[in-house]
Amino acid sequence: MNTLNSPEPSCDLSHCELHHVSHRFQDAIALFNAAFAESENTQLVKGLDEPEYIPAGNNCVYHQVIFAHGYFASALHEIAHWCIAGAQRRLLNDYGYWYCPDGRNEQQQKQFEQVEIKPQAIEWAFSVAANKPFRVSTDNLNGVEPDTKHFTLNVYEQVMRYLQEGFPPRAALFIKRLAEFYGTDDIIAAKFALPNADGSHPDKPIEEAL
Repeated sequence: MNTLNSPEPSCDLSHCELHHVSHRFQDAIALFNAAFAESENTQLVKGLDEPEYIPAGNNCVYHQVIFAHGYFASALHEIAHWCIAGAQRRLLNDYGYWYCPDGRNEQQQKQFEQVEIKPQAIEWAFSVAANKPFRVSTDNLNGVEPDTKHFTLNVYEQVMRYLQEGFPPRAALFIKRLAEFYGTDDIIAAKFALPNADGSHPDKPIEEAL
């Protein structure tokens, strides 16, 4: 694994377990900005609070993909949303969407999960490329209990469609940059697996786990 602008020693993935790989938000920022700062006038920014997308304007000459609290997983998630937002959406704060907060009822949760399938499928691919464990986020601790297994299957099916039909161009480029940096191989179906009941991640592909 490479490390951008860091004195920390690199980690040889051939001698390193998945959860021992270092995932620094600084590296996510450097990789994203190297790929998109010039071509898309967009930079990844560490936020102090909630994630947000802010288009370029009077206060900043470039678009900002802001992720939460320096969390690497939050960076991948926000990049995934950016990768599927169209050109007009990227001219609007938070892509012009209204976020229904934690505490959603059953119908609101279904709507939330429907719009999260594609970005979380892309986030899953990012995680595989970065050699990082992934689990879906239903993000409703104070509302109706979500069907996490069903949502995971929906996200998985979208990943399979992307693998067959191709990822959105910006997502495909960032997958490539992550894979190069973390030394992972090509993204293939066998690398996507359902978590065990205890939340751990099995080595078996999802078809075998069902």
